[in-house]
Amino acid sequence: MNRIEQTKNQFNLIKIDSFLVTNLSNIRYLSGFSGSAGTLLLTKGMNYFVTDFRYKSQSKDEVNRDFKVIIYTQNSFNYLSSLIKKHKLKRIGFESHILNVNEFITLKKKFPQVNFIPVDSFIESIVVKKTDKEIATLKKAVDITDNTFTKILNKIKPGVTEKALSAEITYIQKKLGAEKDAFDPIVASGERSAYPHAKPTDKKIQNGDLLTLDFGCVFDGMHSDMTRTVAIGNLSSEKKKIYSIVKEAQQRALEFVKAGIIAKKLDSCARGYIKGKGFGKNFGHGLGHGLGYDIHEGPRIFQKNNYRLEENIVITIEPGIYVEGLGGVRIEDDIVVKDNGCEILNKSTKELIVL
Repeated sequence: MNRIEQTKNQFNLIKIDSFLVTNLSNIRYLSGFSGSAGTLLLTKGMNYFVTDFRYKSQSKDEVNRDFKVIIYTQNSFNYLSSLIKKHKLKRIGFESHILNVNEFITLKKKFPQVNFIPVDSFIESIVVKKTDKEIATLKKAVDITDNTFTKILNKIKPGVTEKALSAEITYIQKKLGAEKDAFDPIVASGERSAYPHAKPTDKKIQNGDLLTLDFGCVFDGMHSDMTRTVAIGNLSSEKKKIYSIVKEAQQRALEFVKAGIIAKKLDSCARGYIKGKGFGKNFGHGLGHGLGYDIHEGPRIFQKNNYRLEENIVITIEPGIYVEGLGGVRIEDDIVVKDNGCEILNKSTKELIVL
């Protein structure tokens, strides 16, 4: 059963006769289209891809044969109106976590005869399990990020700014074949490494700094996401201690994870170790998240999630310790959940690198 059939099989469960897809990641997942403007309408009998003239040629090349392509010249709602009449649609599901309030109000006003049914994470529940092809593509994205890490090490030295390193990461990933960054690279040095999602600044790297690099890329629609923390010159004993604890916490989680494990128990595996070492209050985010067509997908690996992991779900494992005024450490790998454990996709070393 293909992904479109899997999606349509859920229509009866939520009592809809069609589904409107506006999330670009889900549009790519279902149709293959990688552009920045488009809409899908799935009906029980037909599937439509609607976009504007800018993407006429691209949609011809990318959109798969399961969809009829419609190129509008004035307003996409005009075509939606004709499709609603053609298929006598009465209950259209929509991605409630994607469609904004103004768009929803416009739909209601334009089509008062239609019931628009809000649906949360409809396609995402299917996307969460990756096919062998998707995993192979994701591995290519991870390889680019791994190779970028190897190359960026040669650029790191005292006096180089965080912004300069961030720009180099973007350049190297694209040069190695990435479509784009998965997100703006995080480069945080010294005390700023205690900011989990720090934006790069003009701060110059100094001896004695911890330097956290968190970055990833997109390859053929799939995202990678890796974090490594390195040392600039000799570190204090406290910084070395923090690094050792995070590394061990991540290793314990990697050895614990397998299909059937509940997300919150996996989180507790790493969190419990960090707490036992006296740094529980310094690990404030979840252990990881799903990964694929979006940089953050389900399932979230955090303390209150009862989601049971299944084989071929791809997640990150990324414990961290962040001490204000001192610095922080995070180590992150992308993994594929397996029945008997996991496959770690990243190959970059997690031994402390001193530059």
